[in-house]
Amino acid sequence: MATQEYRVLLVENDTKLLQDMATVIQETVGFQLAAAYTDSHDALNQGGIFRPTLILLDVDHIDTYAIIEDFREKFPNTQLLALGKKWSLNLFRSVIKSGAGGFLVAPFSSMELVNSVRAFEEEEIHSKVIAFFSPKGKSGKTTFIANLAMALAEESQGRVGIIDADLQFGDMAMFFNLNPQSTIVEAVRDIVFLSPTTLNSYFIPVSEKVSVLCSTRIPEMSEQVMPDDFTALVQMARGIFQYILIDLPPAFRPITNAACETADMTAVMTMISGGFEIEHMKKCLDIFKTWDDYAERVRVFFSRVEPCTEDMRQRLEGELGNPVYDIIPNEYLLLSTAANNGRIVADIRPDSAFAKSVAAIAKKMYVADRKG
Repeated sequence: MATQEYRVLLVENDTKLLQDMATVIQETVGFQLAAAYTDSHDALNQGGIFRPTLILLDVDHIDTYAIIEDFREKFPNTQLLALGKKWSLNLFRSVIKSGAGGFLVAPFSSMELVNSVRAFEEEEIHSKVIAFFSPKGKSGKTTFIANLAMALAEESQGRVGIIDADLQFGDMAMFFNLNPQSTIVEAVRDIVFLSPTTLNSYFIPVSEKVSVLCSTRIPEMSEQVMPDDFTALVQMARGIFQYILIDLPPAFRPITNAACETADMTAVMTMISGGFEIEHMKKCLDIFKTWDDYAERVRVFFSRVEPCTEDMRQRLEGELGNPVYDIIPNEYLLLSTAANNGRIVADIRPDSAFAKSVAAIAKKMYVADRKG
């Protein structure tokens, strides 16, 4: 964070909360409490004499649009963060549209204050959620997601979050050799008390820009993850990551439906092994075709393809009767070696066909997103 000291104008309707947050501000290095008000109009009319460089404004008890716009007009060069007792995507969008730099859940700790200011000093995040679904197991989906996350982080230079939503048999923790203290169960349990800043702590970093929210510790705990809470979690994660990749179980379950409906793209993936994969994919796509925007949001992938050529992609496309977004080469032994060591293929064999394919897919996605 910048070395400057923030002069904070704090506005909070609740007197007890005001006192608690004032104490936190005074005890936080780099922050000085310039003034505190319980009435937003008093703060608006009188606060200028304190020359604040940061305004923390309670938006729970006022006309959000009007009061934020008034503060932006009166303090055009002062950073403003909205305060509220509960984060929601609609409220977050509302305060941003009104001119706030971000949203902070009250009350907050020193770390949450520092991290929130740091986050909103950075460039605005334009997040994309991609849900990965397979009609059958053993498609190579988890391995592909882990490798794609690293490639997207490298290509975009943005943060990438992986959410392991295979609630009973998720493998992402094993892939990265993680021993999580918090999982998706704790995240959805606490979601009503969280904001993007505090949700971030539930994700485990596996590289500088890639983090994982692990699945349940035991299958029985999957029942504790409700679709509405899961949707709220994904929407909140949009405030942290440029890309969010969701690993789903191979069946249409409530969490699968919630993830696919929330996602900007649903990647439907299966491997080619000479069986009934084309027929399985057709049945799966028939379900997604009930969406009005199916053509814009659903993308088909085939893994373990030999030979992995454009001619083969077109052949699969013809057999399927549906566009095939991309195909992934068969390098089973290399993928197994990498996965057994908790590493991505690009770290072991950056010149391999698989690593090159994943990098090309990441670039294709990123370029399309920038154009969009």
